[in-house]
Amino acid sequence: MSRLFASVRARATLAATLVVAVALVAAGTAVLLSLRSNLLGEAGTQAERSARDVATSLAVGTRYTELNLDDDDRPVQVVDEAGTLVAASEDLERITGTGVDAVTPQPSASPSDDGDDDGDDGDDDDSGESLEAGEIGEPATVGDGTATVDGDTEDYRFVAVPVETRGGDQLTVYAGAPLSAEHGAVNTALTVMLIGFPLLLAVVAWVTWLVTRRALRPVEGIRREMAAITASEDLARRVPVPGTHDEVARLATTTNQTLAALESSVERQRRFVADASHELRSPIASLRTQLEVAAAHPELLDLDGAVEDTVRLQRLAADLLLLARLDAGERPADARVDLAALAREAAEGRTGVSVRGDAAVHVAGSRGQLGRVLANLLDNAQRHARSAVEVTVRRDGEAAVVAVADDGEGVPAADRERIFERFVRLDAARSRDDGGAGLGLAIARDVAVRHGGTLTVHDAPAGGALFELRLPGERA
Repeated sequence: MSRLFASVRARATLAATLVVAVALVAAGTAVLLSLRSNLLGEAGTQAERSARDVATSLAVGTRYTELNLDDDDRPVQVVDEAGTLVAASEDLERITGTGVDAVTPQPSASPSDDGDDDGDDGDDDDSGESLEAGEIGEPATVGDGTATVDGDTEDYRFVAVPVETRGGDQLTVYAGAPLSAEHGAVNTALTVMLIGFPLLLAVVAWVTWLVTRRALRPVEGIRREMAAITASEDLARRVPVPGTHDEVARLATTTNQTLAALESSVERQRRFVADASHELRSPIASLRTQLEVAAAHPELLDLDGAVEDTVRLQRLAADLLLLARLDAGERPADARVDLAALAREAAEGRTGVSVRGDAAVHVAGSRGQLGRVLANLLDNAQRHARSAVEVTVRRDGEAAVVAVADDGEGVPAADRERIFERFVRLDAARSRDDGGAGLGLAIARDVAVRHGGTLTVHDAPAGGALFELRLPGERA
């Protein structure tokens, strides 16, 4: 059993740890994705700002050679409409991700060169005049790539900003912002998660193990007490009930109720065996005495008395056998039984017994057991009646009712349940010669209950006892 509890603790701990692990992985993934998205957005904003600064300079006519392209070591490319690199960061050695792999600008006229140069021959790049401000287009994120600036290679997010000079030149400015901050933050967060998550899972597993052990401690107490009860066979003992008012407390309460019912059942069985032994002892002793006398003095044999004791012994054995079958849970037969005909059959040949009621009242059950009930009720009624016993068979809604009334002294209210206990005889019927062994009414009620019905006793109209057998009517 302790292995079972250990297994329960292990399974609960494993399940809790797995659930928390899945939740942590999901939450960690969401945090990393959100962090990366925010940092990439920030890098894109920085790249856009750099590209706009260069595009603004180009739009106002700044010459390529005068562009400030070396701020913050961010790679910048200026590409004309033909895809030719016309300007780039001074220390740019290699670049990917912009679609233009060139890092060395090609000779080209300055955006401010319009052919009017104050007497110069036009071969000097500085001879042109600045144009008026042109138009800057909407920025667009190109994507991620790499660039080597002054010997350092890093990852960058590139943004392209189109610009149109006053002279009509279509240029595109590519600028990148480093992703080192994004990589560093993501790697740091990932490292923290890789270190912290296992520690947190270990704490969760440890706490779950302790909590589960504490929760199962009352169950272990119940198990130990049940084992002690089994070993000692002392059904008077009870398992401890924790004061938690939870499922374990209800389990302990139910276990104690089961033990109480088992103790009561065993006690009834012991009383039954003791009473049966006592009841059997008298006819057997009487029969043995008569046979021993007859063996020594055949002329003194009381044959009628021997037969009477034998019949009584046979009936008692039959009653005990039927009670044993009922206690074993034997299901009654599902035959179609006419209670009216059965009542007339049971009353046939009995003096002072009359039967009236419906012509046919059918129920489903065992004809033999129901006949035994009617016979026992009639025997009891005749034993206490002054002169008459009346049997009434009728329908009451969906139920079939058999009422057996006598004109005797009746049954006191305090004894109306006790008379259905086994081997119980009231003082007026204690004589074994006039009464039975006290099993007839007990058998009658047990059979009624097994058939889904009830057997109760009330006051009869004539002043005696009225026994009412109520059974479910036959299903259509």
